Amino acid sequence: MATDPICGMYVNVNESRLVSERYGKKYYFCSGTCKDQFEKPEREMQSLRAALLVAWPLTAAVVVLTYVFHLAYGGYVIFLLASIVQFYAGRRFYAGTLDAIRNRSGNMDMLIGIGTTAAWAYSTVVVFAPSIFSTGSIYFDTSTIIISLILTGTYMQRLSESRAAGAVSALIGMQIKIAHVIRGGSITDMQIEKVKVGDMLLVKAGERIPTDSVVVGGSGSVDESMITGESMLSQKRVGDKVIGGTINAEGTLRVKATRVGADTELSQIIKIVEDAASSKVPVQELADRISSYFVPIVVLAGIMSSAAWYLIGGVGFNFAVLIFVSVLIIACPCALGIATPAALLVASGRAAKEGILVKDGEALQMASRIDTVVMDKTGTLTRGRPEVTDIIQVSTYGKKDMLRLAATAETNSEHVVGKAIVEKARSSRIDIELPARFSYRQGNGVTAFDKKGTKIMVGNRDMFSRKQVEILEGKLRDLERGGKTALILSVGGRVVGIIALADVLKEDSRKAVNAFVESGREVWMITGDNETAAGAAAKSLGIRNVIAHAKPKDKMRKIEQLQGMGKTVAMIGDGINDAPALAKADLGIAIGAGSEVAEQAGGIILIKDSVYDAFVALELGKLTMRKIRQNLFWAFSYNMVLIPIAAGALIPFYTASIYNVLPMAAALAMAFSSVAVVSNSLLIARFRS
Repeated sequence: MATDPICGMYVNVNESRLVSERYGKKYYFCSGTCKDQFEKPEREMQSLRAALLVAWPLTAAVVVLTYVFHLAYGGYVIFLLASIVQFYAGRRFYAGTLDAIRNRSGNMDMLIGIGTTAAWAYSTVVVFAPSIFSTGSIYFDTSTIIISLILTGTYMQRLSESRAAGAVSALIGMQIKIAHVIRGGSITDMQIEKVKVGDMLLVKAGERIPTDSVVVGGSGSVDESMITGESMLSQKRVGDKVIGGTINAEGTLRVKATRVGADTELSQIIKIVEDAASSKVPVQELADRISSYFVPIVVLAGIMSSAAWYLIGGVGFNFAVLIFVSVLIIACPCALGIATPAALLVASGRAAKEGILVKDGEALQMASRIDTVVMDKTGTLTRGRPEVTDIIQVSTYGKKDMLRLAATAETNSEHVVGKAIVEKARSSRIDIELPARFSYRQGNGVTAFDKKGTKIMVGNRDMFSRKQVEILEGKLRDLERGGKTALILSVGGRVVGIIALADVLKEDSRKAVNAFVESGREVWMITGDNETAAGAAAKSLGIRNVIAHAKPKDKMRKIEQLQGMGKTVAMIGDGINDAPALAKADLGIAIGAGSEVAEQAGGIILIKDSVYDAFVALELGKLTMRKIRQNLFWAFSYNMVLIPIAAGALIPFYTASIYNVLPMAAALAMAFSSVAVVSNSLLIARFRS
């Protein structure tokens, strides 16, 4: 048996003719509708929209003509309108029923098709041959409402495109198309596909590195955060490796291509996302699983009860037909069909008010089962950029003066650390002078002269003499143990203090971690950052399970390991390096301010960039699933109790004449069950975070 990747129904691979192949893997489908949704999601969405535009206006007209305005030939008009809904808007249910028959299994399309057809066919006979049945009740409103509601639920569930396809598209968009190739002493712009291993490439400041390479000339500062998770720029010199797709923020590099095409690290990440997403088994809908057995049982019950009362019970043929129709109307899955969509619709709207975007119903279902939470650090638990955290004085200079002088020296710097110092000075309302002269030493720091000719230096240990560093060594080490970047400031050749920076935690990160722990969930932090920075952040947050220096594959493998231990895992991240893990996790939660890839790979997006909203999403998922289970329990209980009544349980007490009113009573009971399901779902709107 295989699983339909769209609806989750079980499919017999030996008998199914509906097969599609993607990334070298075969997928099997229970219906052509699911196959179309998998292969051509846009065309399927257009078809759904067209069906809804027809279904709802005509359904409204049918209800009004049935209960409000009674025209002279109203039955014929209602028949015409209902037939359009039945066979145009509802044609997908007939196609799905035929597919189910070919696959020798039941599905929701079969339930909907049989139930609505029974109501439509019975009503049609009443309209055109009223003498056949003793009752004049028609049920066109029942069939049209069922079709319109279920189409609406289907449309809402399919608004988002395939998670894997969206993530892969965003990753592919990162790949550079043109490379500056150095050949014969000249530079030629060339399509990236034509670059070969060993080619010499020029990478200017601000450009993406075309392919995995090694530096053979020049130096630069490379932003690798999207791949490695490191928050600081990585200094690259001759002999250092660089990753294709990362950005050369400063300096000019000459590199030699070492891996091209499908062998590059970015291409490998793309393949990981494809494999992780395509191997993920969808959550099985309870309604679909039960309906696999429920459909044939209902049809068989209708036939047997009708035949038994006709052959043995001695009721007339008309009443035997009414028994069969009553069973099918009772079993018509109106409440069953909207039990899940109604709850998901209310929950999605409530989530949006909390700044949480739920991409599909499966995400909310999975949110209710999460017992382990894995989080990235940079950009997820932290702000994703360095900020000034400490200003330590070792002279008569005050902190404001130190910050003013450091900002003056860094004003012309494009380095992320320099920008952070300038931003801190501006936010502190400190006037910043433009330096008279400025020079930048790659990977070490800056030297500048103010208008008075005073020399200002800001940089790491390598910028200063051993004697100058020795007096600060203890303080420098303490700061670095805390995961901070410590810069020495000297004025006029004399060291005046230290300015420390760090990628600071978001305001609600500690609150989020505490909420996860208190709710009984296991918490992990897995980051590409170094052990010092990771350890400091974990200690501050109270996270015991920490993995540093983790590459995209490492994150995904840890999630696989946790899943292998029987845990249901949610991954929270914001970078491209998180995409494979987001796709592999049972539930991917993407920070909305992060990369497009993380958003595409995640099943839930936190629009407000608040990691605490991930906890809110999990709690909302638990409430939603509780309501869905209550809805399904009611829907199935309704069927299980009333089907025996429809099958003739009341005949010994009220004779067969009960069927003069029973079909109408069945329709009323079905309407009541739908109201109960919708009302219960609306209670989700009262959720408070």
